[in-house]
Amino acid sequence: MPKYIVRHNAAERVMHWTLVVSFFILVLTGLGLYAHAFFGYLNFFGGAEQGMLFHRWASILFIISSVFLFLSNMKETLTFDADDAAWLKAGGGYLSREKKEIPQGKFNAGQKLFAVFAILATVVMAVSGFVIWFADSFGRALVQFSLMIHALFFIFFVMAAIVHIYLASIGNPGTSAGMLWGQVTSGWAKKHSSKWYKAMGGK
Repeated sequence: MPKYIVRHNAAERVMHWTLVVSFFILVLTGLGLYAHAFFGYLNFFGGAEQGMLFHRWASILFIISSVFLFLSNMKETLTFDADDAAWLKAGGGYLSREKKEIPQGKFNAGQKLFAVFAILATVVMAVSGFVIWFADSFGRALVQFSLMIHALFFIFFVMAAIVHIYLASIGNPGTSAGMLWGQVTSGWAKKHSSKWYKAMGGK
C-alpha cells in the first residue's frame, strides 16, 4: 500500500475551493446587506451597489460548485449503514475519552449528514434568493417569507460551516491535506476511513 492515497481529484478540489471563496463572499456581503451594523463590510467590495453584484455572482458560483460536489459523491453520501448509525450514536467519538474507531467509508456519517444538509440548504437559499433578486415579480408576502427563510438558513449554514472547518482542520489533523493536495496518508485513511482504506487496497 502506498504511503499516500488519492482522495479528491483536481476537479473536486477546484470546485471545493470555488465553493469556499464564494461562501465567504456571500457571508460578508450578506451581513452587509442584512444588518446595518455590518454595512461597512460592503466597502470591501466597492460599496452597496457593487456588494450586491458580488453577492449575486458569488451565489451563482456557490450553487454550481455545491451541486457539482454533491453529484460527484452522491452515491457515497446517500449510503447509510449500521456502521454509520453506530458512528452517530457514539457522536463520532468526539464526546468520549475512549479511542474507539468505528469503521467508516470514504466519508463518515457526520460528513454525509453535512453534505445532505448543505445541498438542501443550497436549494432553499437559491430559491429564496431568486425571489428576493426578482422581488418585483412576486407578491409582498412571498418576498417577506423568502427574506426570513434566507436569513434563517444563512445562520444555519454559517454554524454548520464553522463545525465543518474545525473538524476538517484542527479537529482531525491531516484531513485538510485531501482538499489541498488531493492525497491523504495511508495512516490517516486507515484511522478515519477504514472501509474506504481497505477498498483502496489497504490491509
